This record gives sequence, structure tokens and C-alpha cells, in this order.
Amino acid sequence: IITVFALTMLMAMYSTWAERKVAAWLQDRIGPNRAGWAGLLQPLADGAKLFTKEEFFPNTPNRFLFILGPGIAMSTALITSAVIPWGDTIEVFGQRVLLQATDIDVSVLYIFGVLSIGVYGIMIGAWASNNKYSLMSAVRASSQMISYEVAMGLSMIAILMMTGSLSLKEITVYQAENGWNILYQPVAFIIFLICSFAETNRTPFDLAECESELIGGYHTEYSSMKMGFYLFAEYANMFISSTILAIVFLGG
Repeated sequence: IITVFALTMLMAMYSTWAERKVAAWLQDRIGPNRAGWAGLLQPLADGAKLFTKEEFFPNTPNRFLFILGPGIAMSTALITSAVIPWGDTIEVFGQRVLLQATDIDVSVLYIFGVLSIGVYGIMIGAWASNNKYSLMSAVRASSQMISYEVAMGLSMIAILMMTGSLSLKEITVYQAENGWNILYQPVAFIIFLICSFAETNRTPFDLAECESELIGGYHTEYSSMKMGFYLFAEYANMFISSTILAIVFLGG
């Protein structure tokens, strides 16, 4: 569990660096380049900055919910990785170790169940912010996430009918014997990919924050590591979405 947690956080940190570098390349800019070689220490600098920034609370009667919002967002992003099969069973010091936090028969249902809870983190946090623009942003973000979850679930139905299992491990084994699912369900793959972009608020689905009309989005009133939780949750979800995509459609 500690290994999976550390891996997810590391990928979330360096996804921020990679995204900024790619955005800089597309826009003919340099991007992060001061902290470490090619800016590789920039994520660590950002993390230190978030931990040490002044923490303030808006004038809200719901301080507990204000703290709970980013907590839910971060927790759901991390516990999704519990059912990801990272590899086969290996032997360590004479003990057989399963490279998976927990192996359950309904992994796909578990993932969609956890994803649906993640919406509450955004909605509760924005509502407790006592800011009408944050609330409007949260309504937009929630409606987007719920809408695309429906399409994402439907794209999975074809795969589940083919493999006859809700276990990510068995879906991987099925592909080893019968070929990658993307060859049989390319449309489902495209739908799942688009929905993954929408679920994680990546371009062109980043309307939830939309600074030009909704100030900073649903986390406008957040500072320090509470804002960091919202940001890390997005990038952790990107990593987990990528692993699920690889497991379900690209042979694991």
C-alpha cells in the first residue's frame, strides 16, 4: 500500500512537470528550467511552497466541510489504485507477494463507485467556501463529471460482455489469450479516452475552472496544502485513468 501510494504521488508530481513542459513546447516557451536540470526539481519546489504557504479560511460557517472537501477529493483519487493489478505474484524472501493492494472480483464496479464519490469532494468544498462563483464552478464541474461517467460506464459494458468478468486481473488474462481489446472495441476505447480527459478536467474539458468567468474555479478560496490536495487529486486521477486504460484496452 505504501509503495502504491508513493508511486501514485510521484507520478502526480511529475505529471505537473511534464504537462507544463509540453504546454511550453506547444506555445514556443521554455517552461520550468530553474530548479534542477531541465526543471526536474520543480515539483519538489512546488510541494514545499504549498506546505509552507499561509493557510487562511474564508468567512464560512462550515469550516469542517471546508476541510473535508479536499480530503474527499484526495482520498478517492488514491483509493482507486487499490484494485489495480501492477503485476503477477512474485516471491520475496520466501513469501509470495501479490502485486496488488487487494484482489476483488468486482474491481470495475469498485472503481466507478469511488469515482462517483469524488464529485462530493468538489461540491462540498465549493459550497462550504461561501463564494457564489466557487459554487457555480462546482456545479459545472460536477455536472461534467457525472455526465461523462455515464458514457465511460457504457463504453465498459462492451468489454465486460466480451470478457465475462468485472475483475481487472481477469480482463488482462483474457487479452493475453485473445488479443488486445482495442482491436475489437476501438470505438469504446475512443469514448473511454475522451471521458478520461473530461473526468480529470484536462483540455479541452477544463471549463470547470475557467478563470475568465469563474475566478479560480471551485478551489478559489483554498490555500496552502488544501488547494494542493485538489491539484494532486487531478493528477493522481490522470495516472490511475491511464493505468485502467492500459489494463482494459491495451493488454495490461
